Amino acid sequence: MKWVTRQRPKVDRIACPWLIHRFIDPDAEILYVAADEVLAVAEREGGYSFDAKGAAYSHRRQPDGGEWCTFETLVDAYHLGGDRALAELARIVHAADVARDVDTHPFGATVRAIGDAGAAIEPDDQELLRRGRFVYDALYAHCQRTVGEAQS
Repeated sequence: MKWVTRQRPKVDRIACPWLIHRFIDPDAEILYVAADEVLAVAEREGGYSFDAKGAAYSHRRQPDGGEWCTFETLVDAYHLGGDRALAELARIVHAADVARDVDTHPFGATVRAIGDAGAAIEPDDQELLRRGRFVYDALYAHCQRTVGEAQS
């Protein structure tokens, strides 16, 4: 399946493809396109749109007035919240992606800085995604260890 989002990814548009490949659709093809083309390309390609205005999966307002980032929306939509390490990673991605909530997790500002700087130094979106996967693999491993230690 093709998954279409806006070009020049930073936090959510790197974290979501990592989540999609790892937990939802291992054979997914991620397409980065101009923001105003996301919905049309997704429709033309028979794929899913994400992290764009009007996308199938994007930020969502919560009844309490809060906001989910797209990563959290996907975790909810695909019923992945039972994985405690993944739920913790969702907290990190949220803090990094939603500027007003950057202080809600100790890693928020750091992951945000990595996303911003990565986009600034790597001009190729697919290469940026490839390189960014390591960051999310490492964060997920950290969350697994942390959650495991909390259970002990």
